[in-house]
Amino acid sequence: MSTYRFGSSSAGSLRARFVLATVAAAVAATITGCSKPADPGKDAPTKAAASSGKGTPADAAKPLSLAPEDTITIKSGIVSGGPALTGSIQPERRADLRAEISSIVMTVAKENGDPVKRGDLLVRLDDSAIRENLNSADAGVRAATQAYEQAKRQFDRATTLRQSGMVSTAALEDAETRRNAASSELEAAKTRAAQARQQLTRTEVRAPFDGVVSDRKVSAGDTAQIGKELLKVIDPNSMRIEALISADSIGSVKAGQAVRLRVNGFDNQEFAGQVRRVNPSANPTTRQVEVLIDFADRNAPKLAGLYAEGRVLTESSNALMVPATSVIRDGERAEVWKVEAQALKRVAIDLGERDARTGEFALKSGLSEGDQLIRYPSAAMRDGQKVAVATAVTPTPVAAKPVDAKPVAAK
Repeated sequence: MSTYRFGSSSAGSLRARFVLATVAAAVAATITGCSKPADPGKDAPTKAAASSGKGTPADAAKPLSLAPEDTITIKSGIVSGGPALTGSIQPERRADLRAEISSIVMTVAKENGDPVKRGDLLVRLDDSAIRENLNSADAGVRAATQAYEQAKRQFDRATTLRQSGMVSTAALEDAETRRNAASSELEAAKTRAAQARQQLTRTEVRAPFDGVVSDRKVSAGDTAQIGKELLKVIDPNSMRIEALISADSIGSVKAGQAVRLRVNGFDNQEFAGQVRRVNPSANPTTRQVEVLIDFADRNAPKLAGLYAEGRVLTESSNALMVPATSVIRDGERAEVWKVEAQALKRVAIDLGERDARTGEFALKSGLSEGDQLIRYPSAAMRDGQKVAVATAVTPTPVAAKPVDAKPVAAK
């Protein structure tokens, strides 16, 4: 009995402790639930910055650094309309020099790009065989000349003797025949000598006009057959555009119309031209018409073969031009980022027609000439954001440091 009482007392004590612990946990949960929840927006910028890698809000307040090529200045330009053309630059004066005799190339005096004057020696061919022929022809001329002079003297003598009756008529006629034959032989010998001399001049290929060697085809030691191309000479001051225009729009193209051109290799430069002549017939395969265009600029490219494209200005007008890369499209709405007072400003603009030649848009309203725009805007830009445009630094040439010359002591 004593043992049973002791066990009952211990069980009651444990039950009381469990109840107290349960009540304490419930009170703690109630206090925690009644406390004010933390503001989730307070740490959001820091967490977002940490997750995106853009730094703290203090870093976001730094101005946006821009290089000079990141901005573009609005300028006035020409909005042109008219048929498009494509072609290449070709010289009007060009000579394709070929061999007129079969011989060995002895000397090539000029290389590609070398300037030449009219009459300059370009290629020399082997003339040894032709000189032998010329010497033989000259010897034949001398022999024929002597034979003719002798025949002429005999004829003159026979004529005198015939007047005195000492020579028959048949003898006089024979002397006249020999004289005429000798005269013909002399003329033939002179012709052979002239041909040999002409062949000798063909062993030297000379420049037909002032220009530049554009394409050398042979080297010393090559065998030149008749008609073989030796080299080309062009006049770089006679460049023109040989262009093609679709036959569907050729009706509006006339001689004398202005042309705006862009040439491959001169992308930042626009050239002015003028239609000289329109070919009266179209290509039956491509249905295109050839048009010759003269450069109106003195600084026209002097390289033949460059690709050119442009537009005949059948209609044109002046307007402020906006590059397509700076325009942000949102449906029918067009906007740009403008740099004003060292800050970004989002500006709505009204665009006109797009110039098919340059790809730029004509501006109706929203900007003024001289405004600076972001060339390639990004989605991270925001209105009012400060910017810092770096200025292009021109490197200062460093003068060479003089070397102190110290006398060398004689040993």
